[in-house]
Amino acid sequence: MFENYRTFETTYAGRKLVVETGKTCALSNGSCWVRYGETTVMANVTASAKPRDGIDFFPLSVDYEERLYSVGRIPGSFTKREGKPTEKAILTSRMVDRPIRPLFPKDMRNDVSVVMTVLSVDPDCAPEIAGMIATSIAISISDIPWNGPIAGISVGLVDGEIVLNPTQEQRKHNDLVLTVAGSAEKIVMIEAGANEVDEKTMLQAILTGHEEIKKMVAFIADIQKQIGKPKFAFESQEIPHDMFDAVEALVGEKVKVALDTNDKNVRDARMKPITDEVHEAFDAQYGENGPAKLDECLYKLQKKIVRNWLYNGKRVDGRGIDEIRPLAAEVGLVPRVHGSGLFTRGQTQVMTIATLGPISDAQKLDGLDDETTKRYMHQYNFPSYSVGETKPSRGPGRREIGHGALAEKALVPVLPSVEEFPYAMRLVSEVLSSNGSTSQGSICGSTLALMDAGVPIKAPVAGISCGLITFPDSDDFMTMVDIQGLEDFYGDMDFKVGGTHKGITAIQVDIKVDGLTPAIIEQAFEKTRKARLYILDEIMLKAIPAPRKEVGTYAPKMLQTKVPVDKIRDVIGSGGKVIQKICAECDVKIDINDEGNVFVSGLSMENTKKAIQIIETIAHDPEVGAIYKGKVVRLMNFGAFVEIAPGKDGLVHISQLENRRVERVEDVVDIGDEIVVKVIEIDKQGRINLSRKEALADIAAKKKQQQQ
Repeated sequence: MFENYRTFETTYAGRKLVVETGKTCALSNGSCWVRYGETTVMANVTASAKPRDGIDFFPLSVDYEERLYSVGRIPGSFTKREGKPTEKAILTSRMVDRPIRPLFPKDMRNDVSVVMTVLSVDPDCAPEIAGMIATSIAISISDIPWNGPIAGISVGLVDGEIVLNPTQEQRKHNDLVLTVAGSAEKIVMIEAGANEVDEKTMLQAILTGHEEIKKMVAFIADIQKQIGKPKFAFESQEIPHDMFDAVEALVGEKVKVALDTNDKNVRDARMKPITDEVHEAFDAQYGENGPAKLDECLYKLQKKIVRNWLYNGKRVDGRGIDEIRPLAAEVGLVPRVHGSGLFTRGQTQVMTIATLGPISDAQKLDGLDDETTKRYMHQYNFPSYSVGETKPSRGPGRREIGHGALAEKALVPVLPSVEEFPYAMRLVSEVLSSNGSTSQGSICGSTLALMDAGVPIKAPVAGISCGLITFPDSDDFMTMVDIQGLEDFYGDMDFKVGGTHKGITAIQVDIKVDGLTPAIIEQAFEKTRKARLYILDEIMLKAIPAPRKEVGTYAPKMLQTKVPVDKIRDVIGSGGKVIQKICAECDVKIDINDEGNVFVSGLSMENTKKAIQIIETIAHDPEVGAIYKGKVVRLMNFGAFVEIAPGKDGLVHISQLENRRVERVEDVVDIGDEIVVKVIEIDKQGRINLSRKEALADIAAKKKQQQQ
């Protein structure tokens, strides 16, 4: 029945990898299953028969579909089915998109769709890597024109050693989460999160990963040779040379003048009459599709001018090749929020707001890996006004989610542990103005906001990007630091690096050519390192040299303690009565986990301390000599009973109420009064005897000692 069914087997990073084709999805242009360990991913690629009209780009869509059956779980939603893609799925889609997109023909306008479906997950074998390999195989054996294959690999740094495709156990001791994609000759994609890894080690990890990738590329190329379909002919949408030449002859010099400014608004204003002139001169001549093609001619003309300028050492805004745009940093600019930072680089400006909350505010995750919550959340908003446009806001798209995740990845390595700083943290980067590298601006703005909020980060983090110009049929290249919008649009690379003084914490590389050589990567690392240190020392640390000593007035005050596991039930109480009572009395929020870790948050530090004291009193037997703040719950003629914690009270004998003779208990205290008491005795029956007068005397003596 399945006469076309084929299997291919190899070893990848020491583990068996099996490819199956010809059994399923016969109507796709290309399809395969990749089994890596017990991880199984199915990839399908399809293409439209005709080009899409009226567009000037290649319409590629890449989707990574997580299925919870792959990890034996039923979705937690009301509908009990997967909803919109998780952020992890979106980031994986972007990660696969970036290395495959530049290898499609630039003049093809046929829609191409890639769908990776995760069927099963082995924790030791990342489904993202299996998905990238499956995608490369599916496109390679299809009839869709593509200059592949490529392959991807995960690289770790486990106990100082470079490890390829680390296992789940190895990832627990990992200082580097690096994904590299490459062809047989070059690196085509890099994405990394790292615990301040130095540039030399990072480059070695990339090159080590590429050596293994080359073996997989050869394996895929052999599959393609055996069963690959002939590539179909497509209708080229290349701009006619005579059209481009005519546009260049008419407005070439005017475009050079228009582009020669450091102000994006001025540039756009100068280009508008030039665009109108081109359309007025040629629209009628080139027919129905003429306007769209003329716009593409103008794009290519600007690209040609900017690239030639850059290659000859001239930048649009007059800067030197390694010169950073004017920088500014500011903190504390928004009242009442917990922390705020504003970072400006040329016409790129990002404001980040930090919000601190109790641990229970951590985001709950419903994905395919073991991560179920995260206490640090970084979100990025890119409103249309930031580029002078009027589009309505429709929520974050894939780009916004990707940029937020990159900034999050850059800052996670320097965050304090939950034991050091028991807060959930949400940072929101608002792009106020965009002219290139807003994701790196959000890294800088977020460091400022965290420090302003009093988060004791281990080191400040800055981000910077490096661009690239290459020329066909030549090994020559040049790189420039801190690229602005035009240099990103018309250049060949956006090499984004975030890090501290010590090393790299995040990388994301977007390229538009067929790959990067080690020399390009090494030069990009060196340029971004120097720029990063300058931004940290000369700009950011002058705005705020260290995190504030305390969280702000309006931030919750957080304390934590640990209680014995067998006492958790006592702290919570039947039906939650005890913990609810503490929350109500102290105006706090309390979170307690199965290990007995208790987190208490409140706007008042005094109330927060009070709640902690109550919890510790419940969990631990009172000790003689300890002082508590309790509530009078019952009066007798011989004294008052004081509750020092829910379910725990003791007697203050009338003789222990004041440092004088008391005739009636009611003359000193009443029911509901809060008083300080000292434990003076716990008898054999566990009854607690308290003293108000000794507590007051001890407090007075301590105050006097402090004053001296």
